[in-house]
Amino acid sequence: MSIFSRTRDIMAANLTELLDRAEDPSRMIRMVILEMEETLVEVRASAARSIADAKEMRRAMVRLEGITDSWTEKAELALSKGREDLAKAALIERQKASDMAKGLEAEVAVIDNTLKAYEADIAKLQGKLREARSRQNAISTRIESAVTRAKAREMLNGSRTEDAFSRFELLERRADFAEGRAEALGMTGPKSLEEEIADLRAEEQVDKELEALKARLANKGE
Repeated sequence: MSIFSRTRDIMAANLTELLDRAEDPSRMIRMVILEMEETLVEVRASAARSIADAKEMRRAMVRLEGITDSWTEKAELALSKGREDLAKAALIERQKASDMAKGLEAEVAVIDNTLKAYEADIAKLQGKLREARSRQNAISTRIESAVTRAKAREMLNGSRTEDAFSRFELLERRADFAEGRAEALGMTGPKSLEEEIADLRAEEQVDKELEALKARLANKGE
């Protein structure tokens, strides 16, 4: 469905009000831009046809001017030969050509005024189109920003983030346990009675082996 019915509707349109009433501003601005572009193409095509018509009429005016001059010469020739009747007929034809030239001149003047109006309309349409495209960029930026903020909030408040932090906490607890176990293995507490007696026995055995070694060395020395 067309948003605008005429070129003047586009130029008189309040884009802000139009977008405020729209349920989907992004879609509305795309439709507005599309229709403005199509209208601009149509206006330029009409202007091109008018320019072509004006050029054709000017060429016809030049031809009629030559025809008028020709009938003037013929009238003068007929009059010089005493043929007043032919001179009069030639002047009538000259008048017809002159009237046609004046008619074309009036039409060209109308076309020139129309072209001025087209030129003004094209300039205004281009201005409106620039405004619409600027609004489209602003709307796109706002939508993109809103989507980004929504994703960020979803990430901060969503279950995926909570699950990730839960995993972090579990890994931290495992790391704490591993570190505690390593520290525990390196600890040395007070020896039990059995451990102390075993140490004494081991020490006694070492002393005996030391005395035996000393005796062997003494015997070798003798």
